[in-house]
Amino acid sequence: MTSGLWELVLKGVWVTVQLLFLSSLVAGAVSFAVGVARTSQRWIVRFLASLYTEVFRGTSALIMIFWVYFVLPLAFGWQLVPMWAGTLALGLTYGAYGSEIVRGALNAVDPAQREGGIALSFTPWQRMRLILLPQAVPEMIPSFCNLLVELLKGTALVSIMGMGDLTFSGNLVRLALQQSAEIYAYVLLIYFAIAFVITRLMRALERRLKAGIGKAPRPARTTPRRAEATGVGAAGGAA
Repeated sequence: MTSGLWELVLKGVWVTVQLLFLSSLVAGAVSFAVGVARTSQRWIVRFLASLYTEVFRGTSALIMIFWVYFVLPLAFGWQLVPMWAGTLALGLTYGAYGSEIVRGALNAVDPAQREGGIALSFTPWQRMRLILLPQAVPEMIPSFCNLLVELLKGTALVSIMGMGDLTFSGNLVRLALQQSAEIYAYVLLIYFAIAFVITRLMRALERRLKAGIGKAPRPARTTPRRAEATGVGAAGGAA
C-alpha cells in the first residue's frame, strides 16, 4: 500500500480506539449503576433496572445504532454526530451485559460480610462502598475483559453510519486496491493487536486489585506438589 492509504488505515485505527474508550466509559458507568440498582431492597428500583437490562440485552446493537442515528432526529428533531451516536448506542447496549456482571459479583460476596456491615451500623451505601465493592470488583475483571473485547469488535458496526473507523477505512482501501485478502488480513491483525493489549492490561489490573485485598496468586511450588503426587519424596524420606 502507498503511504496515503496507510495513513487512511491509521486514522481508522485512531477513530476505533477513541470509540472504544468513550463507549467503554459509558458502558462501565451504566454497568455499575444498573448492577447496583438490581441489588436494591426497593422493588421499583430492581424492576426498572431489570427492565433496562432485558430490553437492551434483547435488542441488536446494529439496530440500536440505526435507531440512535436515524430515528432520534426524526422523533426529537436533533442529530448526534456519528462518534457520539456510536458511543451512546454501544455504551447502552454493552452496559446491559456489564450490569449482569456487577450484579453477579455483588451477590457472590459472602453474606457474612453484609451482616458484619449491618452489625457495625453501616448505611447501605457504606456497606456497598467499603465492604461489597472492594471484594466484588476484582472478581468482575475477567468478565469485563471479555466484554471489552466484544465491545472492540462491536465498534465495527459504526461503519454503517459512514464513520471512518478501522473497518470503514479498510473497506475503502480494499476498493482502491482490489485486494480483499491482503487488506482484510491487515485489519484482522490490527483488531487482534488491540484486543491483545486490552487483555494484558486487564490481567495486570486484576492482579493489582487482588493483591490489594490479599488475594494475589501465590508462586507455584511444583517440586513439593510433584513429590506429594508421586510419593517419591515421602519414600525417600522414609528410607
